[in-house]
Formats: sequence, structure tokens, C-alpha cells
Amino acid sequence: MDLHITLVSDGSSDQVLLHHLRWLLRQHLGAGIAIQAYWADLRALREKPRTLADRIVAATTYYPCDLLFVHRDAEGQPPQTRRDEIERAIHESGIKLPVVAVVPVRMTEAWLLFSESAVRRAAGNPNGRMAIPVPHSDPEGIADPKVLLHNALRSASGLSGRRLRRFDVGWAVHRVADYIEDFSPLRALTAFRTLEDELVRLIQRQGWT
Repeated sequence: MDLHITLVSDGSSDQVLLHHLRWLLRQHLGAGIAIQAYWADLRALREKPRTLADRIVAATTYYPCDLLFVHRDAEGQPPQTRRDEIERAIHESGIKLPVVAVVPVRMTEAWLLFSESAVRRAAGNPNGRMAIPVPHSDPEGIADPKVLLHNALRSASGLSGRRLRRFDVGWAVHRVADYIEDFSPLRALTAFRTLEDELVRLIQRQGWT
């Protein structure tokens, strides 16, 4: 069986969440199901979707799927507020697909701050010994996890001067998730547990177990 999933996210940097989602699906579906995962890249559309409902319609049109994930960063708002926004957008879109909300408490980067080795490898300096601010004990409590992760990657690179200024930190952020094989430490975070619980309930309702 092939399972096609599509992720609608706030921005292009959030496509790293596909790593988290594939890992969760493998945990609960096993190895017998092939997961085809796509990030809904809508940047090339001539008419840009203006609302979340419009983005959902466009995503499911250009990236047909069996399961849709809709991401919104909480960014200081109560997570339930974002979940309500997603639910309203789904209703407005009129789609009839299974949908799971993905709502990190701050932003996606908080879910990459638990693996020191992944940060060092993504920075291109896996054997570096300079101090970096990861793993962080409370990533959901960080005011700006994006800044923290970017700074950690720059420090881990061991570069300085012109070479540091040329360091592509955005590319390195995408690489962090590539080097993580086990996302189970994130189960200590409320938002990640909520995502997993909702996904498990949906899998059971769909009879995919």
C-alpha cells in the first residue's frame, strides 16, 4: 500500500516537518506501507492563494493525497486558537480528506533543537568541539527558536570572517532534519504528543492499522 501525504505549511523552511511526519507514520503503520510525502510548494502559482482555505484547496489540487497535514506555528497564540483556525479553513475549503493539524508551540525550529550531533553534521563540522546551545532542555519555552538554531549552526560550523558570512544557514537548517533518525525525544513536548495522539486516532478511524 502507498500512502500519499501532503503538507501545507506557513513557509518553505517548514517543509522539514515532513521528516517528523514520516517518522511518526512509520512508528504507527509499520514498514509495510510506502509513504510518499510532498510539501505543497505554491510559490510558482500565478495567482497566490490568499487565505489558509485557499492554500488548502490549491495544495490538494496540485499535490493530491490520502492524508493532509496543515501546519501553523502557534507563535505565542494558544495552540487551540491555531487548531480552530485550521478547522475553520478546512470547513471553508470543502475538502473531504483526512486532515491532521501540526502546531508547534513556537515554531518549527523548536522541534530541531534536541540533537547536537545533527546540528554539527548539518553545519559541516561533525567533529567540532565548540559549545553550542543544543540540545535545549525546554525548546517550547524559547522565545525565538529560529534565532537559537541559526546561531547554533553558525557556532557549530567553526567558521569565521568571510567564510562565516558566506555560510548558508537556511540550507543548513534543512539538513538538520536529514541527520535525525529518531524523533522520539520530542515526545517530551506537549505539542508533539498532541500531534502524535491525533494522528494515531485518525489512523484507527481510517482502518490503516
